[in-house]
Amino acid sequence: MKRRARSLAADEQGRVTAFVVIITTGCLLFAGLVLDGGLALAAKSRAIGQAQEAARAGAQELDLAAYRSGDAARLNPVAARATARHYLHSIGATGTVTVTDTTVRVRVEAHQPTQLLGLVGISDMTVSGAGQAHPDQGALGGSG
Repeated sequence: MKRRARSLAADEQGRVTAFVVIITTGCLLFAGLVLDGGLALAAKSRAIGQAQEAARAGAQELDLAAYRSGDAARLNPVAARATARHYLHSIGATGTVTVTDTTVRVRVEAHQPTQLLGLVGISDMTVSGAGQAHPDQGALGGSG
């Protein structure tokens, strides 16, 4: 009986292999989180920039008749929405555009494919960014 106990204690076949598989899998998951998390963060930053630029483009569409009559700068909602959507389309982004009299709000949604997390079934991450812009009233009065 003692001999059998000693032979089982000395027999380590397969134990190291299981340990290596578990540690390697854990390292790959951690590397996937770092790599794919960084890519998702970059995609979110890009989506925010795209949303802000689209909102700025839309905020340039003023209601000129109201502005020329002396009213405060306000937007032409139809033209502002169309300009912001056209900007998004021109850069290949998708998003939603909402316009009020004084504000253009844009929300961009993007999908970032994963590099390593695809090994565990996560093929992409969805990120979004938002931006808004107002028409600039400009300086009042002339300098002479």
